[in-house]
Amino acid sequence: MASRGVLPQVLTGRLNPRAPSLLARASPFRPQAALPTSSLYYQRQAAVLRRRYATARDENDAADQAKDAREGSEHEHAANVATDTASKDTKSKQAVLDEASGSSASSSTTTLDDTSDWETNVNMNIDSFKQLPHPNFGVNQFIPFDPEFREVLKQIPWEFRAPIRYAFAYGSGVFPQSKPSGKVITDEELRKIHPKAPEAVKRAQDGTPKMIDFIFGVTHTQHWHSLNMKQHRHHYSALASLGSGAVSYVQDKMGAGVYFNPYVVVNGILIKYGVVQLDTLERDLTQWDTLYLAGRLHKPVKILRDDPRIRLANQINLLSALRTALLLLPPKFTEDELFATIAGISYLGDPRMSLPTENPSKVKNIVGNNMTNFRRLYLPLIETLPNVEYNDSSATERDWIWNDKSLNLVQDMDPVKRGNMVRRLPKAFRSKLYFEYQKKFAIPQLDFDKMMEESQNEDAVSFKRRQGGGFEQRIASDDPAELRKQVRSVIKQTINWPATTQSLKGPLTSGFKRTIRYLSEKMDKYRQGKDAEEAKTAAAAEEKPIEKSEVDSKVEKK
Repeated sequence: MASRGVLPQVLTGRLNPRAPSLLARASPFRPQAALPTSSLYYQRQAAVLRRRYATARDENDAADQAKDAREGSEHEHAANVATDTASKDTKSKQAVLDEASGSSASSSTTTLDDTSDWETNVNMNIDSFKQLPHPNFGVNQFIPFDPEFREVLKQIPWEFRAPIRYAFAYGSGVFPQSKPSGKVITDEELRKIHPKAPEAVKRAQDGTPKMIDFIFGVTHTQHWHSLNMKQHRHHYSALASLGSGAVSYVQDKMGAGVYFNPYVVVNGILIKYGVVQLDTLERDLTQWDTLYLAGRLHKPVKILRDDPRIRLANQINLLSALRTALLLLPPKFTEDELFATIAGISYLGDPRMSLPTENPSKVKNIVGNNMTNFRRLYLPLIETLPNVEYNDSSATERDWIWNDKSLNLVQDMDPVKRGNMVRRLPKAFRSKLYFEYQKKFAIPQLDFDKMMEESQNEDAVSFKRRQGGGFEQRIASDDPAELRKQVRSVIKQTINWPATTQSLKGPLTSGFKRTIRYLSEKMDKYRQGKDAEEAKTAAAAEEKPIEKSEVDSKVEKK
């Protein structure tokens, strides 16, 4: 701050140009020997500079903080409006579709087929919610939840002076991965995790207190960490001693572009928060260059602060997840299979899933205990695709969307329609799939380059209606088992390195003590999950001999 004020005054002669040491102290660009602090000149000028620039800094800081607070309120208000819209109806399928499409007769005459045209010409250069395709666009991303718990979570971002533009809570701390147990815990047991947790947190976590995970989307990572380190230095590891530049470098250049601070207490609640630059988040959502955060947003999350660009990007992300899952599924499948395939995308290639650090039943638990949340997230998108539909009589019943029962779906395996799905996969991900099939089909490089050049009707911010050509249709016509193999291989390629390096930088960003604690807890979850699976297998094995003996005894009697 001082250098911006001192340098112009030196140039205009208002400061003594023969005091190079004072200028050196004000400027970060060239260190020089400082005057002794006992110097009378030093003491007088230092006092003047403190008065002058402390006042300017305070005024600037106050203005910046007011602006950040105003923008934070706007982004939170947008999330509140969308969540409230999603909460209004809890009965009909049509109302859920209307909420996400803007096609309600009371507000618009637009049909679902019409609203799907937003994908024809996506413009990512937006900075206002009014620029979204329609008023309720993307409301399906907002999962209604307990108002008191929602208020508790909304207060967490406000405890950070550094500006947060987008924020969501996710994971088992906000979406329980087991059925309500009715377990009652003591205050002492609760305080071991959350020192002063509100009653809403205790209720929401159903007797099993857990750390709550957050992702904060920010505009400038180094600036954000600089502000946050001044306020919350204890959240950081020793890496912060090297300054915000080192922290932001490790965040942006290593792994998936996320910097996590785990095991910190905010408002009496134990949390872990990850910081990501909005541009990085948008790129992953639209192109799937790492699938690290895009994969987290394939599953239900609780959005606390919204951003128009990210809402638009995430709708593309959800459609991409749905299309990818359809390429991995047979002509007939259930909702359980669809949502498990979607939820499992981000775990393919994740090194944690091949180590004893994750519950082996994680995906099954996520889907099994959040069927209605997944349905709210994807039902409006399923309705917009021309090649998939529900094929279950239960889907005609009133209130069926709030039933946990898994329904049946069918998809059209027509190569033209599936080729269009291939063409509309995220750009970075699709390029890897094309490369795999170039090798499989032995297409000469020159012919392949020409074919790719002809199909390049995309630019940085929009694309025309993308229709699959002969190459895409040939991919879609491949043997289903082989296509699944290739798609899964590309998913693993996409995820493996970013997820591995993200995990490896854990000790650097979190510190060894917190990393060991995190791994220990993950290994406990792995053991618990494995024990539960073994118990189920043993119980099933015990039932079979009994059934057999009963049949044998009946035969003997005859």
